[in-house]
Amino acid sequence: MTQNDTRDPSALHTPVLLERCIELLAPAARRPGAVVVDATLGMGGHSEALLEAFPDLTLIGLDRDTEALALAGERLARFGARAIRVHAVYDDIAAAVRGAGFTRIDGALFDLGVSSLQLDEVDRGFAYAQDAPLDMRMDQNTGETAADVLASAPEGRLRAIFERYGEEPLAGRYARAIIAARTNAPIVRSGQLVDILQEATPAAVRDQRHPAKRVFQALRIEVNSELSVLERAIPAALDTLNVGGRAVIMAYQSLEDRLVKRELVRRSRSTAPAGLPVELPEHRPEFKLLTRGAELASDDERARNPRAIPVRLRAAERVRDVQ
Repeated sequence: MTQNDTRDPSALHTPVLLERCIELLAPAARRPGAVVVDATLGMGGHSEALLEAFPDLTLIGLDRDTEALALAGERLARFGARAIRVHAVYDDIAAAVRGAGFTRIDGALFDLGVSSLQLDEVDRGFAYAQDAPLDMRMDQNTGETAADVLASAPEGRLRAIFERYGEEPLAGRYARAIIAARTNAPIVRSGQLVDILQEATPAAVRDQRHPAKRVFQALRIEVNSELSVLERAIPAALDTLNVGGRAVIMAYQSLEDRLVKRELVRRSRSTAPAGLPVELPEHRPEFKLLTRGAELASDDERARNPRAIPVRLRAAERVRDVQ
């Protein structure tokens, strides 16, 4: 038995905004024969709570991380056939639903960003506070690593990655420093990269923030194609919802939240041309928003669970079918 096989998933992960997620999904999840997709299964905390709260619910859990799927499987084993795990990226939500024997769903839950498991596993390379191989892949069976990106990307691409995905004002300076450093030795560990960034950062900036924070975020997003996947995943999930079905989405950084907000707002607006005296049925909004802007975690939850500090939750309900 491996080390991973002996760990208790419930001890490794505290679900963020758990009660609020259940509250928002409840009207859809309590329907007879309801199906909810947990598009970011992780270690199964939200899924476990949903299955406990709604005894007639079938839950389809997606994750690209095979280690997370295995741990979630242990946690959800007692629910038998009601818990279906699928190795998939969440933009494949429609195919995963069909593969599980369904055509439409009643709820979709997204808990975006890097998981507790990935942050806590030192050798995954997600955290800049500990030296580890620069991997950063959520699915370690496929794709290029962060070290691969640093070894092969030209200066312009590195700068674009840091600017777009990290909103890093020193993107150009950091890209040049990485290009210079890799001529001497491959950059394969997080400690190496942190040292390069520290050296390239003006002292005044180092006093204000950790130089690696935005660069590591940017590399993670690039390696896992997170934003392009999310751009496809949210519309796909909304399209799969039955009327009365609900989507609950938690984002942890502004780039994700902007994409989520844009799609939910677009789908909750009338498409009637300006000036029409009457709104025809086909122009009525498909969705209604269930939150006023983005909801934050309470001060109490933020104190108990620091990973809830940056969360931004948005939710919507399908009110009109267009299929």
